[in-house]
Amino acid sequence: MKQAKPIQIGHGDDNFPAIALIEFNSIAIGILAGDAMVKKAPLAMVKAGTIHPGKYLVLVGGEVAPVEESYNKGLKVGNEALVDQIFLPDIHPQVLQAVLGKKTPNQFESLGVIETSTVAANIGAADAAVKGAHVIILEIRLADGLGGHGLTLLGGKVEDVQAAVEIGVSRIKSKEIDVHTTVVPRIDDLMSKEIDRASRFFNIADE
Repeated sequence: MKQAKPIQIGHGDDNFPAIALIEFNSIAIGILAGDAMVKKAPLAMVKAGTIHPGKYLVLVGGEVAPVEESYNKGLKVGNEALVDQIFLPDIHPQVLQAVLGKKTPNQFESLGVIETSTVAANIGAADAAVKGAHVIILEIRLADGLGGHGLTLLGGKVEDVQAAVEIGVSRIKSKEIDVHTTVVPRIDDLMSKEIDRASRFFNIADE
């Protein structure tokens, strides 16, 4: 089957219904599994590479059936080196755009933070959070510069942000990972500006 041309990451105008991400603790096995995933089905988006500390991520996106086929193939080939994984057949558009590099300045009264020790769990938490409460995803950071952690920043009214954080954490509570959260009810403008310019993953990794 002919492979679809991958999209250009980071423009914020791409749209497809499903993504899958697999996180490996071996770079060699991650590369092998990623190659198998790309060969398995036609995909609209592929991004793969190393993250700290010595892990490998494979992120794919596109139509639901091909993404699921690719995901299952990756799990099978890379089974011995799996750290965490997620398949979202109905990813929220805000999560998709944030994963692709879109960043929104915080112009809201409160800030919510969800930090996880794996990237896959963070994406799952972000998706649940934005589906379950009226919040805006300001940014999703995927591991680089974070010691392998995932980070989601949320903006909105205090009660909505609190609800979103709780919903996001409940989505991943069965995973054996470290989770840290906070809600800042009235974040200072200076602190907000510092947070706004602290992104690293896509604007450095894709240079």
